[in-house]
Amino acid sequence: MTVGNERFGPPHRRFQTSTLFFVAVIALLGGVLLASTMEIRPSAKAVDLLGAKKVNVLASPSSSLAPNLFVDLAKRVKPGVVNISTTKVVKGGGRVFRHFSPPSRERDPFRDFFGEDFFERFFGDVPQRDYVQRSLGSGFIIDREGHIITNNHVIEGASEIRVRLSTDKEFPAEVIGRDQKTDLALIKIKSWKDLPVAELGDSDKLEIGEWVMAIGNPFGLAQTVTVGIVSAKGRVIGSGPYDDFIQTDASINPGNSGGPLFNINGEVVGINTAIVATGQGIGFAIPINVAKDILPQLKKKGKVTRGGIGVYVQKLTPDLAKSFGLEQNKGALVADVIPGSAAEAGGIRRGDIIVKFNGKEIDEMNELPRVVASTPVGKEVEVVVLREGKPLTLQLKVGELKEETPAPAVEKTKLELGMSVQEITPEVARQLRLSEPGGVVVSQVEPGSVADEGGVKRGDVIREVDGQVIRKLSDYQGALSAIKKGEIVRLFIKRGERNLYVTLRAPKG
Repeated sequence: MTVGNERFGPPHRRFQTSTLFFVAVIALLGGVLLASTMEIRPSAKAVDLLGAKKVNVLASPSSSLAPNLFVDLAKRVKPGVVNISTTKVVKGGGRVFRHFSPPSRERDPFRDFFGEDFFERFFGDVPQRDYVQRSLGSGFIIDREGHIITNNHVIEGASEIRVRLSTDKEFPAEVIGRDQKTDLALIKIKSWKDLPVAELGDSDKLEIGEWVMAIGNPFGLAQTVTVGIVSAKGRVIGSGPYDDFIQTDASINPGNSGGPLFNINGEVVGINTAIVATGQGIGFAIPINVAKDILPQLKKKGKVTRGGIGVYVQKLTPDLAKSFGLEQNKGALVADVIPGSAAEAGGIRRGDIIVKFNGKEIDEMNELPRVVASTPVGKEVEVVVLREGKPLTLQLKVGELKEETPAPAVEKTKLELGMSVQEITPEVARQLRLSEPGGVVVSQVEPGSVADEGGVKRGDVIREVDGQVIRKLSDYQGALSAIKKGEIVRLFIKRGERNLYVTLRAPKG
């Protein structure tokens, strides 16, 4: 009888079960032995990051390391950041009840009930009077003497400036210097002990995608910290002649103006300045190197004297580059050279394309004014230009920047290429203040025409067409007759006190 065996299954099944059990036991013992010899522990990368002084700037903000990283950074740099409050008296600012009133001012209950129109109807117009305007901003301390960098628009026109430190101690401040074109200002406080100083970095080394931290006083919320990345560099947003902004998605709001933008090593790489009012995650900061260039002048003279070489430049478009026989549209095209200027003395000519100035490559037209302006007046520099497609190295001494003036307008006549031109009579020459004879004046530009799309404006004086000198109307008409359909036409024009090139594409039909 095999009743007992049947209860546990046939012999071959008992053998399979025993074998599997034996293999499992051997595998378990082998795993324990292997683990003891390998000395398993947390990843070396994580241990290195936690113990290292330099941090991994590519660490994910969602990782367990990033919060500690930013906490330590904020604790280290916050003491050097200050809150700035200003008071400005607006003279004759209008009817006082139509303007912002400080919270401490008591309201008129009768005026609130009846409304201002009632008072105007029965008691006449409300007299105009001065009112006090208060605003908030940010800044950061740059030395033990108490110098603070902020935005010019934060302190401009202020009758009183107060600076509050991270310790809540408050000091009056005086303006040492300011520069409207870069929107930077230098103020100073007096303290009886050493002040915490923010370390200045190098914004030229800043990389797109790098972590940054903004600290400031948004909406009066003191010492607010926000974190993001560098979204872009070299942004031109139309705020001034030397736009070169760092774009970041670190939250920047009203009141952040003048505050620092730190890199992950705790160095100031930018000054938070502008926002897009209708956008999110789009803020702009002035590169710290811009401030470092002008700080010595702000400290010494209270203002900035900029370098200038006496040229008018314009963007080298693909069409313009092609018309000059160039394959790439890099550099700044010289549209005109001011007589008696440093550029003229150095041999720069109209039509030259500046590709290097004082050792710095010029890829875009907007780069040249910034580079020249930051060069000390009187310095001897080397300039590389392309002339007729060939590189040429020139030497010149940087002069002082001069301002330019706008152009007047004239009457209209018949249209050519979507624009009308006329002879320059003595009367027109006087109106346009022309010192040189020759050319034809644009008296009308048809909206949406070839001329309009090419940037021609009313009042422009056309001096050349595709390199052919235009002295009178017949020269202009002759030059146009030689142009084939669909070709690029290069005009050299005078606009006010400056000259520039314009390209048009002749209609195909």
